[in-house]
Amino acid sequence: MAILEIYTFPDPILRKQTKAVTVFDHELAVTSQSMLETMYLSSGIGLAAIQTGILKRIIVVDLKSGEEDVNLREPHVFINPKIVKKFGTTVSEEGCLSVIEFRGEIERAEKIIVEYQDVTGQPKKMEAEEMMSICLQHEIDHLNGVLFIDHLPLLKQKMVKKRLTKLAKAEE
Repeated sequence: MAILEIYTFPDPILRKQTKAVTVFDHELAVTSQSMLETMYLSSGIGLAAIQTGILKRIIVVDLKSGEEDVNLREPHVFINPKIVKKFGTTVSEEGCLSVIEFRGEIERAEKIIVEYQDVTGQPKKMEAEEMMSICLQHEIDHLNGVLFIDHLPLLKQKMVKKRLTKLAKAEE
């Protein structure tokens, strides 16, 4: 598998809209595996294709990503995921592989129901709560060009975006 580049804020690709996957072939399976490997190497628990410059509606999630024993990992691949129901609210601290050096308290739905397809195109449905719910909402936001920092109060959002843009310019 290939390790993919992860684009970081303020790269404009992170604001693009992704397109639905319509072809379920070997290339899709390879892309999904490359995304998982990239996520594991980056110590993340979720990754959206757009974060790697791929404009397709693909996300990978593994809440046990940090397990040293790879047999304990629980990788999930979601193709064309869509939240169909939300329940309750919760606030948790989020970070992002595309938003380096910042974490923030974000309000999300406590529980969601997601419809998606697996890598073979089979329709699936998942009821997710707690960390899985938060992670799925975060990654699905990416597919729509939304970053978790966009959920911050406006004043804090402006300060964070300004600081992150300054950091990115310093690294160039």
